[in-house]
Amino acid sequence: MKQKILVTGASGAFGSLACKSLVENGHSVVGTMRSTKGKNETISSELSSAGVHLVEMDVTNEDSVKSAVKKSIELLGGLDAVFNNAGVGANGILEAFSADEIRQMFEVNVFGVQRLMRAVLPYFRQQGKGTIVHTSSCIGRVTTPFLAAYSASKYALESLVEGYRAELSGFGIESCIIEPGGMPTEFMDVMLKPKDVERAEQYGEMAYAPEASIKGYVEYINTIPMQRPERVAEALVELLYQPFGEKPFRTVVDFSGLKEPIELYNQALEQTTKGIFAANGVANMLELNKN
Repeated sequence: MKQKILVTGASGAFGSLACKSLVENGHSVVGTMRSTKGKNETISSELSSAGVHLVEMDVTNEDSVKSAVKKSIELLGGLDAVFNNAGVGANGILEAFSADEIRQMFEVNVFGVQRLMRAVLPYFRQQGKGTIVHTSSCIGRVTTPFLAAYSASKYALESLVEGYRAELSGFGIESCIIEPGGMPTEFMDVMLKPKDVERAEQYGEMAYAPEASIKGYVEYINTIPMQRPERVAEALVELLYQPFGEKPFRTVVDFSGLKEPIELYNQALEQTTKGIFAANGVANMLELNKN
């Protein structure tokens, strides 16, 4: 079934590849990004040539989100699915980040999600059906050194999606999460870094570890042919191809060794969630209304 799909963060590797793959599979797609000019001009041209509609959206600005969603629905003549993909990363000694620096990331990764959901959900609830796929991370519920600030934002995202999953199921709105491992993309190069160098230097030699760690990690994943952003786009296409109401809640996309342990974690969490819902008499809220 061909669908009308909104993709946020279309200027990044995951988003741009997702847009192209969806169009190639016959879907109608709107890709959003903060600006189609400047550094995004080349990718904007590529996406337009591929048949992707482009709409400017700043997920940190509520009016921008509302306007962009409205325009996207008009361009597509409706909306069936959303790939909530816009995001930024952060790498550094956690104490060295100011609260404002961490807030900057949360504005995109967490509050941006809430703005988007509030703009999209009235439309989905009115039509009684919709699919929302969120981009999280393999470290969305596992914290590693120097990436804790980023993980915190993805922990928050995963929690929001858990809540929406239950609260929206009765309206026929399905929720899914894609959890990619680290991929060799520009995302790794433009991660936010703490500006308080003096505070970081108080950690001695560890102050140099975040940069060395991410560099070594990128070198490692570059040696894994399958660890590429194309796999995320493929996973999204496959997910949307699956029948409504039969999609897995979480999908792990990784070939670096994280897939198996994260999937075990997901299975344990799913069973725990079902047990808690059952104990509280709300097990039915995990059942999607397919009518």
